[in-house]
Amino acid sequence: MVATCPSLHTTARISYSRDALISLNLHTTHLKPSVTPDPRWPTEILRENKRRGARKRPRGKRAGVRNRLRARAHRAPLPSILLANVQSLDNKLDDLRARIKFQRDIRDCNLLCFTESWLNPAVPNHAIQPAEFFSVHRMDRTAGSGKSRGGGVCVMVNNSWCNNANVVTLACSCSPNLELLALKLRPFYLPREFTSVIINTVYIPPQANMDTALCELHEALTQFQAQHRDAALIVVGDFNSANLKRAVPNLYQHVTFPTRGNRTLDHCYTPYKDSYKALAHPPFGKSDHAAIFLLPKYKQRLKREALVQREVARWTDQSVAALQYALDDADWDMFRRSTDDVSEFTEAVVGFIGKLVDDTIPRITIKKFSNQKPWVDRTIREALNSRTAAYNVGIISGNMDEYKSAAYGVRRAVREAKRRYGKKLETQFQQSGSRSLWQGLRMITDYRSPPSGLMSADESLANELNTFFARFEATSSSANASSTNANGASANSTNASSASANGTIGAVDGTCAGPTIEQRPLIITESDVRRVFKRVNTRKAMGPDGICGRVLKACADQLAPVFTDIFNLSLTLGIVPSSFKRSTIVPVPKKPRPSDLNDYRPVALTSVVMKCFEKLVRDFITSSLPASMDPLQFAYRHNRSTDDAIAHLLHTTLTHLDKGRGNYVKMLFVHYSSAFNTIIPSLLTTKLGDLGLHTSLCDWISNFLTDRPQSVRVGNCASSTLTLSTGAPQGCVLSPLLYSLYTYDCTATSSSNIIVKFADDTVVVGLISDNDERTYLEEIKHLENWC
Repeated sequence: MVATCPSLHTTARISYSRDALISLNLHTTHLKPSVTPDPRWPTEILRENKRRGARKRPRGKRAGVRNRLRARAHRAPLPSILLANVQSLDNKLDDLRARIKFQRDIRDCNLLCFTESWLNPAVPNHAIQPAEFFSVHRMDRTAGSGKSRGGGVCVMVNNSWCNNANVVTLACSCSPNLELLALKLRPFYLPREFTSVIINTVYIPPQANMDTALCELHEALTQFQAQHRDAALIVVGDFNSANLKRAVPNLYQHVTFPTRGNRTLDHCYTPYKDSYKALAHPPFGKSDHAAIFLLPKYKQRLKREALVQREVARWTDQSVAALQYALDDADWDMFRRSTDDVSEFTEAVVGFIGKLVDDTIPRITIKKFSNQKPWVDRTIREALNSRTAAYNVGIISGNMDEYKSAAYGVRRAVREAKRRYGKKLETQFQQSGSRSLWQGLRMITDYRSPPSGLMSADESLANELNTFFARFEATSSSANASSTNANGASANSTNASSASANGTIGAVDGTCAGPTIEQRPLIITESDVRRVFKRVNTRKAMGPDGICGRVLKACADQLAPVFTDIFNLSLTLGIVPSSFKRSTIVPVPKKPRPSDLNDYRPVALTSVVMKCFEKLVRDFITSSLPASMDPLQFAYRHNRSTDDAIAHLLHTTLTHLDKGRGNYVKMLFVHYSSAFNTIIPSLLTTKLGDLGLHTSLCDWISNFLTDRPQSVRVGNCASSTLTLSTGAPQGCVLSPLLYSLYTYDCTATSSSNIIVKFADDTVVVGLISDNDERTYLEEIKHLENWC
């Protein structure tokens, strides 16, 4: 080490040995950073080294499509393309070779597509090969085009992106209207959603019939897409005045700037929006078409959509058998003796079943990737794991026979999985019903429902929606009180319900007003419960109680006795357990972009056990009512539909018009807003009593509609709970029937009028003769008073 001391008049060279430097270091360890440096110290000591020892900041990368392409030139999701109308490729080879040698983007370009190559069979491929790492594929103009010179298309494939052995010619046609060269390529890297790349290089002469050329091109592209459904389709070339979107509307054109003068003649089409960014390059030689460099902007589906993880229960034969065994040993009488309250009894039973399910049924986490093929199942994953294990063992032992056998096993597993998936698709179309047909179409087209369009999902939105859905609670209080005071039978029924509100077994007083049919109470048998449990649709979402339909269906024999006791106890007391009345509202947007709270439909998730209970009650009520009741209500009835309502309306109208020359018809179309949410329980109970339903059943329905806990769930956010006593939840099994009974007395008062109903849509039809509209106007006034 050499140091210069400025305090000395003469410059002296000072040499330090290794031991001297170590000694200096040992004697200066007591110095602190706060020591003020002396200006007379050597410059080496005065040098600031603030960054020495500090953690270096990671170096960033420049953004942009070009820089991303340069980072992975031959591993892009779609190939980079250079498109040009060269007008004699033979004369532009020097220019092309210079660009490949000195321009990195052209050298790393995956595909070079040229139109108007002006080549003939006398020119070999190696003569026009610009570099040794490009393979040449071309289609020269033939006599079939009507001309012997000009035209022709040529495609050069970069071997670093796709080996020449993986290039297959799909079409090579030359006609007076269209020159087409179609290649199918399987490069070294492709996103999982693509099986191959089909590049179509097109040249449409200026004097060609554009409609005929587009028709020929459309037929070829349709055939390619049918044969290779998962291939990435790319169409490039000189189209002159033709526009391919006229023939194939689902394609996107990516060249947006003029390529010859002020016109865009060279196009690039793909089925993917924003898949390419086009850049203008200088033309080759004296060609009047600008060269186009197409940079792939396409993002893989795996990067566009996030990984979906969900935890599901794994229902195996062993776990179901263990759950059934645990339920067989359960002492249900212990829960029954522990309390006299039906709500507490139900809560204890439901909680115990949920605890057994959690302890018995294992849960696994499923990862769903957006680019995963629909036919990939567990057998393929197991075969892949076996192949990987065999490969690792073979690397160590040097014997790769087991690896080869496992590799063939993967191929067999893929073939079998595809065969099973194909048979599953065929089954969807062989089954009767529109649901299976729609599911089959969704599976074939890979259709995914668009986003729900919810506004910002947070707790405040959930609370606002919950308050909005409960807006009829305050307005119905006065109507409820007046209706109760106006009808003594309704008051008796309400008092009877209140008398049994303590939840204990006792006599229920009060009768429904004016029965017209023989009263008989509803008694549910164990066989009925078992039957309805075994018919549960396991695909339906579970309710707030946490009991899914799979539990009821798999363990119907074990659960039928205890729930039979709960159902009969609930009917006897006229009380619905609070856990059965609890509902979670999932708002469903009525339009793609909701802007107001009224743009959401309140669909309620309720207990699956309660749905089974409601089905039994609904069947009993339906069997107790006359089949001829309210014949002009076409909703929620067997063998009735909107077509029947329209046919009856047209038949009545045309029949009246045919009777007399001066006859005419007037119609008033009425729609009741939030019809289910405006049902007044006391008024409904009065009408049920007029229909002759049993007192206990009237009380049960009144209790079912009152004191209902309700909350709203928006995404992962839930609102606070509100208690409602107005309306019927949309999503309950009984709600449609109760609404039909609530409106059964909305009928015409005159034979010259009819009222046709389909749920909450009503049509008042006036059959008018001799210009006498008085009965029609009176009917409208009567409907207004009924509302």
